[in-house]
Amino acid sequence: MTQENKDILHQLLNRYSELGISSQIDYDKFYLYSIIVHSTAIEGSTVTEVEAQLLFDEGITSNKRTVVEQMMNLDLKVAYEYGREWIKRHEPVTVEWLIKLASKVMARTGSEYHSMGGDFSAAKGELRKLNVTAGLGGKSYISYLKVPERLSLFCKELNKRRKAIDPSDICAVYDLSFWAHYELVTIHPWADGNGRTSRLLMNLLQMEFGVLPVKVLKEDKATYIQALIDTREKEDIGIFQDCMAELHAQHIKTDVDQYLKSTSEKMVDKSVLKQKMVDKWSIKPTLAEKLVGILEYVADKDEFTTETIVSHFGFTATTAKRYLRQLTEFGYLESHGGNRNRSYRFNFPSDIIS
Repeated sequence: MTQENKDILHQLLNRYSELGISSQIDYDKFYLYSIIVHSTAIEGSTVTEVEAQLLFDEGITSNKRTVVEQMMNLDLKVAYEYGREWIKRHEPVTVEWLIKLASKVMARTGSEYHSMGGDFSAAKGELRKLNVTAGLGGKSYISYLKVPERLSLFCKELNKRRKAIDPSDICAVYDLSFWAHYELVTIHPWADGNGRTSRLLMNLLQMEFGVLPVKVLKEDKATYIQALIDTREKEDIGIFQDCMAELHAQHIKTDVDQYLKSTSEKMVDKSVLKQKMVDKWSIKPTLAEKLVGILEYVADKDEFTTETIVSHFGFTATTAKRYLRQLTEFGYLESHGGNRNRSYRFNFPSDIIS
């Protein structure tokens, strides 16, 4: 990935760590559930995170979702649990193990195939014995006759890279996992389940080296698939690595913002924040008090405008705009849009959170 993406990712991960978001009760469980739900959603499942939680924890099914959709999620949960235990042992990745992993992913929903190349079962994770293309009119994947050898070479290269990597180099770990995802899905060893299994392998490698696993949200589907296509056409793995790094950074920032918003009531005492402003920005205490009052008022708002401040505080439009401009320059607010349609969002800077 580019140096810019590395810097952004490091900054956000450090912030994520400083806030202790991952130390929340049951965080690992619900983060994993989210990964699973979105991975299956990319393949067509409409099961929500709440429905998945009820399904996984209580065994409660939803009459709004098909049995196949719910089985997809249950299968992938089992596959992640199996993979997480396996990866702790740092054993070599083999073709046989990938077949086992794929069998977990497709256990309840995999089909039996009868092709000219022979019979095989997706539910058993068996390698395809037919040729496939990337969707209607899409580019053909390698011949099924070449899959075993290509998969074996992939495992050999992956194990070599795993052994040589510096675990403290977070971005190198991510790049390795993105490379492995791309290579596996490009080989396309199975008739079904390639996307889920490739994202699973990516996450397992991230877990192996202790970095925050990457989510590919259903909202990311178009960007994600286009990155795979562009990488394949231009033969440049950097395209996919940068795309995944950028998506991961976006998701981390969203998590950080949501966490800070949920804890906005922990804002430090107004007098402390006022003094920080006076000391840091060399402004008058009376101005600092007004600015702190604005921050306190907008802390729980998703978005607001100058008119919002004028209406609540009774300032003139000119005065309100000046205060909002100062708060934006200080980094406490983000502004969006032009002069006539400008809106603001609270930026949750670290120095106002206790």
